[in-house]
Amino acid sequence: MAAFVKPGDRVLLKPNLLTGARPTKECTTRPELIYAVAQQVQQVGGKPFLGDSPAFGSAYGVAKANGLLPLAQALNLPIVELHGQRYASDSPDFDHLRLAKEAMAADVIINLPKVKSHVQLTVTLGVKNLFGCVPGKMKAWWHMEAGKDVQRFGTMLVETARLLDPALTIMDGIIGHEGNGPSGGEPRELGVLGASGHVFALDRAMVDILGVDPQAVPTVAQSIRLGLCPAMEAIHFPLLTPDQLRLQDWQLPTELKPIDFGMPRVVRSTFKHFYIRFIKEPLSAYGL
Repeated sequence: MAAFVKPGDRVLLKPNLLTGARPTKECTTRPELIYAVAQQVQQVGGKPFLGDSPAFGSAYGVAKANGLLPLAQALNLPIVELHGQRYASDSPDFDHLRLAKEAMAADVIINLPKVKSHVQLTVTLGVKNLFGCVPGKMKAWWHMEAGKDVQRFGTMLVETARLLDPALTIMDGIIGHEGNGPSGGEPRELGVLGASGHVFALDRAMVDILGVDPQAVPTVAQSIRLGLCPAMEAIHFPLLTPDQLRLQDWQLPTELKPIDFGMPRVVRSTFKHFYIRFIKEPLSAYGL
């Protein structure tokens, strides 16, 4: 950890806090992994904080529903909601991206994704997890603006990851989520942790482990097209290789769904987000 975090660094830990609705289905990054990483950051003098912008509800509410609060409290780990600001990018297709200012202001970003199948993107890994640094309902807007072309949407996700530039990605494949993910599938024991300072290489290696065609995953396909992802033979594996870990029967979605959101869906999604965050979550705090 000392290779990535220096004393005094403010370190954003970006887990997958997708939903509080299915806490037993392994839809989110395991609390034990978040705890262990936060502990290591503190041991080398860093100042970790947990941040995300779930599609529905708040980061605090989703963290609470998934059993994260006791571990966060044990380490005095702040849980922050992410707020947006526009940042210039080098991409000719996306010259400005609205990203979380808390993420961009952090000294270090440690990306903590979950290995999951995904009904829109085939699988969701490290690059897609950083979409959580796009605040609030801007995610729905991107689905509407870029979702008509799945490869353009993949490019947007790749450019978001490139701009955020996480120093370290630690991928939670301890128990994955297969089938109709990111939340409608089922847990699958994998027993795999992957870590790299190169998020695009790590995603490429993980799709190889899952036995998934990299061209079927828009984020991986576009990172290859843009020259951001090294060839498999150029990736160094100090421990086990994908060949030693490869699965033969990882379950992908039964059917891929469109990525694009029409305006009615954006409106419904926005109302659902505000209902969960400002009505349902506050009421649950009072046991109602």
